[in-house]
Amino acid sequence: MRYEDAAAALAAAGNWHKSSFSEAQNGCVEVGSAAAIVGVRDTKLALASPILGFPTGSWATFVAITTRA
Repeated sequence: MRYEDAAAALAAAGNWHKSSFSEAQNGCVEVGSAAAIVGVRDTKLALASPILGFPTGSWATFVAITTRA
């Protein structure tokens, strides 16, 4: 997927939600997805926030590593 297409898809995604890891923090992030990419943005900036995009496989690995107890 081209960068421009991924950025546009994430910007238009309607499924953004606050990360469960941000519940007790003031600096929170939102997570959203489109096609084969997951985006992360700053909750306080919402639509004005830059979006970091990750392939879904990389995101799944990140979540698996960070949720290990």
